[in-house]
Amino acid sequence: MSKKEIARLRLALERHNRLYYEGSPEISDFEFDQMLRRLQELEEKHGDHDPNSPTQRVGGAPLEGDFQTVIHEPPMLSIENAYSLDELREWHERVLRGLGQESVEYEAELKIDGVSISLLYENGEFVRGATRGDGVRGDDVTINVRTVRRLPLKIDAKVKRLEVRGEIYISKRDFEKLNEGLDEEEKLANPRNAAAGGLRQKDPRLVAQRRLSAYVYHVPAVDGRQVESQWAAYTILDGLGFPTNPKRALCASLDEVIAFIEHWQEHRHELDFEIDGIVVKVNRRQEQLELGATSKAPRWAIAYKYPPEAAQTVVRAINLYVGRTGTVTPVAEFDPVHIGGTKVVNASLHNFDEVARKDVRIGDTIIVEKGGDIIPKVVDVLKDKRPEGAAEVVPPTHCPVCGEPVHRFEDEVAIRCINQGCPAIVLQSITHFASRKAMDIEGLGWQTVEALLKTGLVTDTASIYELTVEQVAELERKGEKSAKKLIDNIERSKANELSRLIFGLGIRMVGERAAKILAEHCRTIDALMDAKSEELVEIHEIGPKVAESITFYFSVPANRERLEKMQRLGVKPTHVATKTGDRLAGKTVVVTGTLSRYSRDEIHKMIEREGGKASGSVSSKTSYLVAGEAAGSKLEKARSLGVEIVSEDEFLALVGS
Repeated sequence: MSKKEIARLRLALERHNRLYYEGSPEISDFEFDQMLRRLQELEEKHGDHDPNSPTQRVGGAPLEGDFQTVIHEPPMLSIENAYSLDELREWHERVLRGLGQESVEYEAELKIDGVSISLLYENGEFVRGATRGDGVRGDDVTINVRTVRRLPLKIDAKVKRLEVRGEIYISKRDFEKLNEGLDEEEKLANPRNAAAGGLRQKDPRLVAQRRLSAYVYHVPAVDGRQVESQWAAYTILDGLGFPTNPKRALCASLDEVIAFIEHWQEHRHELDFEIDGIVVKVNRRQEQLELGATSKAPRWAIAYKYPPEAAQTVVRAINLYVGRTGTVTPVAEFDPVHIGGTKVVNASLHNFDEVARKDVRIGDTIIVEKGGDIIPKVVDVLKDKRPEGAAEVVPPTHCPVCGEPVHRFEDEVAIRCINQGCPAIVLQSITHFASRKAMDIEGLGWQTVEALLKTGLVTDTASIYELTVEQVAELERKGEKSAKKLIDNIERSKANELSRLIFGLGIRMVGERAAKILAEHCRTIDALMDAKSEELVEIHEIGPKVAESITFYFSVPANRERLEKMQRLGVKPTHVATKTGDRLAGKTVVVTGTLSRYSRDEIHKMIEREGGKASGSVSSKTSYLVAGEAAGSKLEKARSLGVEIVSEDEFLALVGS
C-alpha cells in the first residue's frame, strides 16, 4: 500500500506543479505542501529515495568538491547578433544565397535573458543537466537543475534518449522577492546574474530558494533521429510536458519576422521575465544542415537585439552629490519616466564640463536613454523646447554638504571638497573601506555605517576597530547575534592582505590593481607610508600623478595617525606574493561574460600571478579576451579589433592551470 501511495503522490505532485506554472492550479499552496510533506515522510520511512522525486525540488545535500565537466555533442554554439533591421536583412540575404532559394520559412521566438542549459533524459528519467560553459565543455549541475520546478523529472518512458536545450531564468516577480529585505550592497544586480549565480551554488537548498524557472526551445535529436523542423521540435516538447514559451511565430517571410520583432519591442515589458531581443531561425532542419555553421555560430540563426530605450522628460532640479574622494557630481532630477521596464527619475551628468557641453538647464526637455542594465544617461537636450529665463548651471564654490570651499586640481575636470571631515566623505570612505574588494567586512554596509556615524560610535575608518558587541547591539534593527557577527568580521579583517588595506584607504587614483602592485613592491604598509615619489615612479605602471597622489596622502598627518591607530588596534595586513610565473608577462587580458569554473576575481588573480594585467575594457592593446557565456559588446569589439579570443578552458591551459 505504501509503495502505491508513494507512486500516486509523486504523479499528483508533478501534475499539480505543472498546473501551477501553467496558471491553472487546482489546489492551494497549503494543500500542495501537505502532500509533499506526506511524501517525504513515506520516503524516509521506506527508504525510497528516487533522485527524481518531487521531494528533491527543495534541494538535497550540498555538493562536495567541484562540478564535473560535461562534453556537449553537438556543441552548444552561440548565436550571431543583429543590432538593426538592416543587419537582419543582410543576414536574410546570406541565408537565401546559401540555400539558392528566393524564399525561406522562419521561426521567431523571444530571446530569454537567462542562462543556457542542456538537459538529458534516458528511459524517461532526467539524468543530467549541464551549463553551456564554452560551448564544448560545461559543468554538470544536475543536483541544482532538479530544484527547477518547471522542468519535468520524468517524461514518456518510450523515449529512450532525449537531449533538450533551453534557458534557466528568474521571473521578475521572484527576483523582486529575492531582493526584498536585503541591504543595498547585498541586492542581486539583475535576474540573469541571479540565475547564473544560483546554478553555481554548491548547496542545492540555496538554489531552491531562488525559485529558478525555465523554458526549453531546442531538440538536437530524439532517440538519435533528427527533428524535421524547429516548429516540430516545439510540438514534441509540448507533448512531453516541457515548459515552452508560447510567444513564438512561424513566419513565411522576413516581413512577418519584422512584424513579430516590432510587436514584442512594444509589449516586452508586459512579460514577467526579461528578454533582450528575438531569436530568428530557419525553420526546416534540412535547410539548417545545408547552411551549416562557423566555429562559433550557426549560419541559420540570428538574435535581433533591441536598441537602447529612450524617453523624453523635463529636468526639475540639478542636485549635487559628494563622493568618497570629495568629487562634487551634478545629477539631473526629472519627471519620472519608464525605460527598460523600470521607473527612472535621476541621471548623472558626471561633471560640470559635461553640464556646460550639453548645456543642461532646469526646465529643459531632455532625452534619457537606458540600454539593458546600463545606467540611465542624458543623451540630448531639446533646446527648441527650453522655457524662457532658464539659467545656465553655475559650478559651486563651496561643498553642498559641509560648506567648505571646493577645489579644482590642475588637469582635472572634477570639482572636489578637500575637507576630509566632510560628513559625506567620511560616510563613503568607511563604506568603501569595508567593501568586498577592500577589507571585506560583511555587515558593515551603508545603512549600518550611517547609523554608527549618527550615534558617534565611529568617526573614521580606524574607529571601526574600537567597536564592541554591546555598542553595535544597541543600534536599531541590530541584535546581539548580528552584532557579534559584525565584530567577528571586523576582527577577521585585521589580518587581510596588504593590497586590500591599501585599496581600502581610498587614496585618489589608486585602484584595485595599483594597490596590488604597490603591495608587491613595498610589502609593508610602513614602507609605503615612507616611500618617496621618485621611488614610486620607478614601479612599473605607477606614473608621476599616482606617485604624487600617494605621497600627498601620507603627508597629511591625520591620514598617518589613522593608520598608526589601526596598527595599535591590531590591524596587521599580510603580504602574499601575487606573481609566481611569467606566462602572461607584458600581456593585457580582459574577461567578459559568465564563467563556468571560476569567478571573474579568481581569473584576475591568475592573470596577475602570471605577470599579466587584468583590464576592464577592450582596446587595441588587449592581448586576449577571455569570453564566457553571454559575452556581449566586449566580444564584438574584440572581434572588430582582431584581439585573440579564448574560452575559459583555453585560458586555463594558457596559464598552466
